[in-house]
Amino acid sequence: MKLRSIVFLIAIVPLLGACEPRDRTPGTWLSGNLNAEPINDWSFSEEYPEVYLQTHPWYGIPHSVTTVMAAVDDTLYIPSIYYAEPLTFPEGKYWNRVAAANPDVEVQIGDGLFPRTLTLVTDEAEHALALSALARKYPFWQKVKDQPDKGPTFVIVRLDYRS
Repeated sequence: MKLRSIVFLIAIVPLLGACEPRDRTPGTWLSGNLNAEPINDWSFSEEYPEVYLQTHPWYGIPHSVTTVMAAVDDTLYIPSIYYAEPLTFPEGKYWNRVAAANPDVEVQIGDGLFPRTLTLVTDEAEHALALSALARKYPFWQKVKDQPDKGPTFVIVRLDYRS
C-alpha cells in the first residue's frame, strides 16, 4: 500500500504544477514574474483579452480560472457571471466562495504575477465605472451595458493592492 501511495504522489505532483487554467477549465498554480509593487497605470493590461486569477482554498492547492479584466487608472476589475443557480455572490461559483473565505489572490497578466486582495464592488457608482471600462474593452460587456435587462446576472470584483 505504501508503494502505491508513493507512486501516486510521484505521478500527480508534476501534473498539479503544470495545470494552468485554459478557457473554462480551471487550473492550479499560476506562474510568472512576481510584481508585488503598487501599480498606478494598468494600461499595459489592455493588450491582454484574458487573464488568470488564482485563489487559495483551505486545502492548500490553489484554484485558478481564466477571466477577463478591465482597468481604471490604478484599479483592476473582474466580472463574475452566474449562469446557474444560485445567482448570488459568493455561492454561485466555486472561485467566488474561495475568494470570499480568503480574499488574497494573484492575477497573471501576460508574464506578470500580481498579488492582490479581492473586494466585491457594492457601490453603484463604482459598479457603473467598472462596467463602462469592461464595455470599452469587450463587445460582450458593451451589450450587457446597453441592454441590462437581457444580460446575465453578474457581480464585479475589485483587485486591490495587497501590502
